[in-house]
Order: sequence, then structure tokens, then C-alpha cells
Amino acid sequence: MIETIVFDVGETLTRDDRYWGSWADWLHVPRHTLAALVGAVTAQGRDNADALRLLRPGIDVHAEYAAREAAGQGEQLTEEDLYDDVRPALGGLRKLGIRVIVAGNQTVRAGELLRALKLPADLVVTSAEWGVAKPSTAFFERVLEVADAAPHETVYVGDHPANDVYPAKAVGVRVAHLRRGPWGYLWADDPQVAAAADWRIDGLTQLTSIIAD
Repeated sequence: MIETIVFDVGETLTRDDRYWGSWADWLHVPRHTLAALVGAVTAQGRDNADALRLLRPGIDVHAEYAAREAAGQGEQLTEEDLYDDVRPALGGLRKLGIRVIVAGNQTVRAGELLRALKLPADLVVTSAEWGVAKPSTAFFERVLEVADAAPHETVYVGDHPANDVYPAKAVGVRVAHLRRGPWGYLWADDPQVAAAADWRIDGLTQLTSIIAD
């Protein structure tokens, strides 16, 4: 029986268009150029921040992030950044008695912005707030702590095989791999991902039928 469902953030609940577009504007490069580089490093299995390093070798991403915030050009998240199925899916799961948690690799600021959206969730937390990030086993151990359920009663929903699917399975959590965003589409039919994931879904509202079954 499933008691708790935990959601990744980027390209699971939120579109990354604004995030990468704002970085392109800050670095004064065409948005298409940065989007293409993000796709390239994704296909190579690299950290997506490497796209920024390709544009500006030697860049200190954390320092540049702070500079953007200081200049009033930092992170933003509004209702329009959410995928259309987020509120119906999360709200539907809570009506079924499922504990809903949002926990992804995000900054402290992103956590504040997500909570301001008043999502139908029992807890919204980020890796920066925990001080540990995916794919670390410690991150998923924290997930289990807040899930308040056994590993086999907990489902993690995400798009990224290396950050979501494999490390969640390593601690015994069940996994729904979402076919969404660059990572989700790229590895949707990968045999290893298919073998590791308990479910493969095209949208979040499919989770209600999984619970019903």
C-alpha cells in the first residue's frame, strides 16, 4: 500500500524555461544557445551547470548566482511556471489520503518561492535547506524520515535517472519515472531505466490511477 508520494521539482512540477532563460539573459547569450548546451551536457550525462561553464570557462556559478540575486535578477517562480497537471494531481492524491511531499535539488530561495505558491502538499523542502543533495543516499534517507512511511510504501516521482530513479531505488523507495523535460524524454525508453522504475508515466494525474490499482 502506498502512503506517501514525494515529488522532484525541476521538470517534474515546474518548467525550467524561466530558469535557463534568465541565465542566458544574464550572460548575454541567445536563449537558444544555452538551451542547446543544456541539452548537450544532458545527453553526455554531465551536470547541467556545465552548460554555463561552456559559455564562460572558469565561472563561479555560486558567486554568479549571488550577483544575480543582488542585482534583482535572481530566481523567480510563479503559477505560470507550474505544469498544468500539478495542482489537480497533488490535490487529488491528498483527497485519497496520500501524504504529499515536494523535495528536490533546489536552492533555499526556491523553497521559499515554492511554499509561497501554496501547493496542495504536506511538506515542501529543498536540498539546500537540508544541506544534502541528490543523488546522495543521505538525501533519500531524509526523504524517508519526512515520508513517515516504510520505503515500500513511499514513491518518489522524478524525471532524471541518475538523480531520481537509481538513488531512490537504492534505499528501497518505489519510483515513478516521468517522461517530461530533457532528461525524462531522453531516457524514457532506456532499458536500464525501464527495469529500475516501478512505473513510467507521461503525466502526474496518472498517479491517482496507480493508487487506485
